[in-house]
This record gives sequence, structure tokens and C-alpha cells, in this order.
Amino acid sequence: MKIVETELLGVFEIDNFVQKDERGSFVKTFNSDAFKKEGFDFEFKESFYSVSQKNVIRGMHFQVPPFDHEKLVYVVAGEVIDVVVDVRKNSPAFGQYLVVNLSAGNCKSLLIGKGFAHGFLTITDKAVMHYSTTSVYSKDHDRGIKWDCFGYDWPVSKPIVSDRDQNFDRLT
Repeated sequence: MKIVETELLGVFEIDNFVQKDERGSFVKTFNSDAFKKEGFDFEFKESFYSVSQKNVIRGMHFQVPPFDHEKLVYVVAGEVIDVVVDVRKNSPAFGQYLVVNLSAGNCKSLLIGKGFAHGFLTITDKAVMHYSTTSVYSKDHDRGIKWDCFGYDWPVSKPIVSDRDQNFDRLT
């Protein structure tokens, strides 16, 4: 497992341990010792996954204190373009974003720190995205920014976006 900080300080790209043989593959997506060695000392509180069809954009989601969280995401099936935006008002990187392809084939994960909005575009017929978070979901602390308000040109002509995600406020 190789953990590398990206140009967005607080977001890490992870090359997971992968073992392939004639049976298929085995991927290790979390190892507490490896995370602690990198200075991460937190506990995941909730885990879930989403299934999305091609051209679906989910995002851009985050939670505010005291339910803000670190989030570990990876794709179990299919491929997505994953996008992370710095929404920390006092950050020198406020409004900057990172784009990473995550797929079952490349076996990468992203570890997203507190204060970042997260979303993705499904680019295969179907994708299964897995999430682990360091806090539980809180409807009262759930927030988002509109998916097309921060300068990223999503590579899709007719995105499928939920009403909720379509109606988030713009990044200000």
C-alpha cells in the first residue's frame, strides 16, 4: 500500500495492495498500521456503497462540524472520474479541485480529509463506489455545492444529476 499526498493538501491517493493470479484478484483497501505510519489515527464509523449508471454525477457532498469526516473511497466495479474540491474558507487552496480516475482495474483509493466536497461521474455502464467515513451520516450537517460551480468541465453532454445535487448552492 502506497499513500501519496496530492497537490490538494489533505487529499491522498492510495495505490492499494493487489494480488492477481489465475483465480482473479485480491485488493487490500485499508490497513490501520499503514495509515498510522502515515500519521492517520482515526477510526471509520460508517461504510456504504452506491451503484450508478453511466453519465451519473453524484456530488458534491460533505458534512460540517461536528460531523465532518475523513472519507476513504474506491471503486469496486466499473470506472469513475472522481472529483474533490477544497471548501475550507480559510484555505489557500479554497475552490481548487483534484480529478482522479478510480476504477476496479487500477485499484486506487482516495483518502479525502475534512473540509473537502466530493463527487464523481460514472464513465462505464455501471460503477459501484465504496465509502468509509470517520463520522456517521447526519442529515442536519449534510451539505453540498452545485456540481458545476467550481470550474471543472465535466466530460459529459447529458449528465444525470439528482434534484438534490442540482439544487445545492454555488461555491462562494
